[in-house]
Amino acid sequence: MLGVSVLALALLVSLSGRAGITATKHNLSTTGPGPIQAESEGRLCIFCHTPHHSSRSSSMLWNRQDSTETYLPYQSATLLATVDQPTGASKLCLSCHDGTVALGNLVSQPEEIGFVGGVRFMPSGGSLVDSDLRDDHPISFDYDSALAAQRADLVDPSELMGSVTVDPRGQLQCTSCHDPHNEGFGNFLVAPMIGSKLCLECHEKPDWAPSSHSTSLATWNGSGTDPWPHTDFTTLAENACQNCHSPHSAGSTAWILNHAQEEDNCLVCHDGTLAATDIQSDISAAFHHPVELTTDVHTPNEDPTFGLSEHVECSDCHEPHSTSEDAAHAAPLASPTLGRASGVDRNGSAVSPATYEYEVCFKCHGDSPMSDPPINRQLLEVNKRLQFDLSNASYHPVEGMGKNPNVPSLLSPYTETSLIYCSDCHASDRGPGAGGSGPAGPHGSVFEHILERQYNTIDGVPYDPSLYDLCFKCHSESSLRSDISFDKHKKHFEEEDAPCSACHDPHGVSDGTPSNNSHLINFDLSIVSADPNTGRLEFEDLGDNAGQCYLQCHGEDHSPESYGP
Repeated sequence: MLGVSVLALALLVSLSGRAGITATKHNLSTTGPGPIQAESEGRLCIFCHTPHHSSRSSSMLWNRQDSTETYLPYQSATLLATVDQPTGASKLCLSCHDGTVALGNLVSQPEEIGFVGGVRFMPSGGSLVDSDLRDDHPISFDYDSALAAQRADLVDPSELMGSVTVDPRGQLQCTSCHDPHNEGFGNFLVAPMIGSKLCLECHEKPDWAPSSHSTSLATWNGSGTDPWPHTDFTTLAENACQNCHSPHSAGSTAWILNHAQEEDNCLVCHDGTLAATDIQSDISAAFHHPVELTTDVHTPNEDPTFGLSEHVECSDCHEPHSTSEDAAHAAPLASPTLGRASGVDRNGSAVSPATYEYEVCFKCHGDSPMSDPPINRQLLEVNKRLQFDLSNASYHPVEGMGKNPNVPSLLSPYTETSLIYCSDCHASDRGPGAGGSGPAGPHGSVFEHILERQYNTIDGVPYDPSLYDLCFKCHSESSLRSDISFDKHKKHFEEEDAPCSACHDPHGVSDGTPSNNSHLINFDLSIVSADPNTGRLEFEDLGDNAGQCYLQCHGEDHSPESYGP
């Protein structure tokens, strides 16, 4: 009976696969249509199966010699499964596809089968996986409910209702995605890749369905380098996951990204050839977020609340699986273009996703180590989270409404109750905020500190309104020149050529007092010093937009007693 069962299984294997395989590259016989073809062997199934004398180390009447390679398994900082050496069906597939066992080296044959052109091993190309599996989708790991419970973006395998399956041991194998007997969907896949239907059977990223990378019909225009050389699709929506990922021979050994340099996966489309937002031009500006300086530093699961190594990548601000087209939103709510990016809230706690734009900024410009401050202030603080704190004496209204109930210089539509974004000041000089057609956001600018407009901080430069375009975006120059806000404004910036930054700290004043540090008063110590007569260096708020200073500026005593008419 056992012999009959084995023969029946052999017949089943032969008949079930033969019809599908005949016209595919897995037909290695003399009748095969692919580039690898036997010189004289006409039998089709023999290259994988045999009814007699099959491999004792494998099931399915396996007819190939086992590979003795030691593989480098896939690893990443976010991998929760244990991935080791290939097992089960994956090991069988690799006996051809790792390129170490001759294609004609069969268990049932005393001599190696020859192939046209002298081909012996799997040739270079997409079919050669080799023994380095770090750039391939992980295989031979336990895909169970426990793993899915740890990863909210994984479908519980008990709920898999489509074509993807795990093997009898509960492991995900090559055959979970590939059916070696059927090439109906191309590349022997068990489901179509258009719209990444195959990927989505296991992966369910939050907010992926309505995201730009899932729905956009943007089409590559054929100029420059093809962003998707590994697919036959032409639109963003059709490529879906493959816009950034490649399941085999990826450019990156983590997260199977198409390109090793993380930002290249974004800029290959956001360079003006496909996406409407040409980020590449901004990244090439003199002042930009330096995404090109670090590789393999950023990880999606990093904790932004403690001493991270200083770095920035596109995905630090934009969660690529959920980013969507910009839509109407009011400060300080995060733009939909940021997607489900993580952040740090005003209390210094990690949040995911961030609700407010400033929370995304605080990941790097809050408690994380930063470079030296651009201006040496009287009260020195580089932590922007602390500078914008609502308990401060004064701050620009990023986290909440400002404290000054009377700001006569404000231009409409701004009022004393308005809130603003970090990106209202830090943005592209060619973006919509500057009246241009470039992308919004702080990608890069011709102005230092990625400012949207010019903001002079150098003392003694002859006054020109264009030097303070950034300030005059919200504050009326005519109002400030008429001294409505403060009766010495014009004297300071127009007659004495003092920059706004000599007296005002544009973010906020931490550890200040309501009397000395209202109105963002925090002196630049390279311009202002203590009064040599009194030793005082302070501003005194007298209320009703009036105040007086005790200090030395431009080498002269500057105290109430010295004020001229």
